[in-house]
Amino acid sequence: MTTEVAHERRLRATGIGLEAITLAWNVVGVVVILVLVLRSASVALAGFGLDSLIEIGASTVVIWELTGTDEARQHRALRLIGWAFVALAAYLLVQSIVALAVGHRPVPGAGGIWWTGATALVMFALATGKWRVGRALQNPVLLTEGRVTLIDGILATAVLVGLVLDFAFGWWWADPLAGLVIVFYAVREAVHIFRD
Repeated sequence: MTTEVAHERRLRATGIGLEAITLAWNVVGVVVILVLVLRSASVALAGFGLDSLIEIGASTVVIWELTGTDEARQHRALRLIGWAFVALAAYLLVQSIVALAVGHRPVPGAGGIWWTGATALVMFALATGKWRVGRALQNPVLLTEGRVTLIDGILATAVLVGLVLDFAFGWWWADPLAGLVIVFYAVREAVHIFRD
């Protein structure tokens, strides 16, 4: 085995490891967020939970792709991730508009604030690792999923801001507005995936 082949195998193993950590964090996160949504009725937290489900699917797709790369497999993997973003954007757009129209008031809590803050930090760190490994491998699927993880961190931050504003000042409308931030990023990412 040449040094170059060994290096590529190590990079693939690192990429799979980063995806496994992302997968584990989001599986736990879906359960945590479900409990928090049932307590708070937060549209933004519900959307973030759906985003976590998409991240679970995306991580699974990337692990599948990294175990046997070819162009057709990469293309299918990217399209699956793109369609997941379209579904998320459609759901959240309707939910956020309805919540704003009827004046839905979630019950903010410290649990949502703590979880979204921790998730933002973890996702930013994972996104950085995926970008480095994806660039070294010149793997478009890992690079795209790294952007998904970065967006997950941005969305966690947006939801965190909405929860803090509602918790501290009673600004109930900040919660569905945070949901609309997720819509914007989901649409942007889907367009980026399908254009490429």
